[in-house]
Amino acid sequence: MTKVLTVEEANAFGEELDAVREEHMNNLGELDAKQIRRMIKIQKSLALAGRILLWFGFMPPMFVVTWPLGVFCLGIAKIMENMEIGHNVMHGQYDWMNDPSLNSQTYDWDTVSDSDGWRYTHNYEHHTYTNIIGKDRDVGYGVLRVSKDQPWEPHHLLNPVTNVLLAAGFDAGVGLHDLQIDEAIKGKGSWAHTWGAAKRFFRKAMRLWGKDYVLFPLLSGPNFLGVIAGNFAANMIRNVWSNMIIMCGHFPGDTQTFEYDESVLETETRGQWYVRQMNGSANIEGGKVFHILSGHLSHQIEHHLFPDVPAHRYPDMAPKVREICAKYDQQYVTGPFLKQYGSFLGKIFKYALPVGKRELAAA
Repeated sequence: MTKVLTVEEANAFGEELDAVREEHMNNLGELDAKQIRRMIKIQKSLALAGRILLWFGFMPPMFVVTWPLGVFCLGIAKIMENMEIGHNVMHGQYDWMNDPSLNSQTYDWDTVSDSDGWRYTHNYEHHTYTNIIGKDRDVGYGVLRVSKDQPWEPHHLLNPVTNVLLAAGFDAGVGLHDLQIDEAIKGKGSWAHTWGAAKRFFRKAMRLWGKDYVLFPLLSGPNFLGVIAGNFAANMIRNVWSNMIIMCGHFPGDTQTFEYDESVLETETRGQWYVRQMNGSANIEGGKVFHILSGHLSHQIEHHLFPDVPAHRYPDMAPKVREICAKYDQQYVTGPFLKQYGSFLGKIFKYALPVGKRELAAA
């Protein structure tokens, strides 16, 4: 069982984690630069191969090979751009390189989610207020109930169906979530903000959807429909995979959510922030390729502790982090992919029903 730390213990815990971060940040250099540039090169090669294979996918008898292979290559390329490159670059992990193409404030990833909106809702809101109900809008993305601390509403009965739809259209779901329409309706947000964000979202969506579903299909000539179908399948692969990785990293069985208490947040120390990150995150076990395809969010614990450290360093940091957690009797949630995702699905079905502290108190 996780020990409740005193302020002094939490601060000591944080100081040891700070030392781990400092050790790695002080050693950033050419190897890290080569790593991200290698990932970009591989991603671009896979994307090009996928596009070419889809263009020629209509030629019999090889279409039974070229089309599926094209979808696979393009899907992996989209996953890498979204997870290992875009997500990590926009966290500022490579700002120290002073490479304009890898600048966290100007990088625009290849999803319909607006980069500026995501930088605020994810980099600031989510990583500052991780798993705090009412402050971290990424808890359930406004549509799923994943914790007993969330008040139950009738639409949560559709939790399992909503989860499937969110996974299939995850990039658009995240983009629409960032519009904060729900906040504007409740009077907690600005309609001017929502309208401006909506214009940016739809402008980008039209550009990317136009590329995948109009431009590239037209360039393919007679394989117009095959390219449309292939691009759609590749986008689906990217969406479902990224959704599953993110849900495994935030909401498997042993992770915690927290009730909002302004007085607690006002006095929260860095050490206590570290403790909350530990309790609200989980890792997924796997090999090197799996970690790359997850954007190293398979080490979600290390990512939440050190979001600006190049993610490929997380596997090296993990043993020391786990050792520190054991020293202070803090949980370190980790497990195989299927176990973690199954645990998340268990929550989806459980909390579709009106069960939780609020419901029990009202009964």
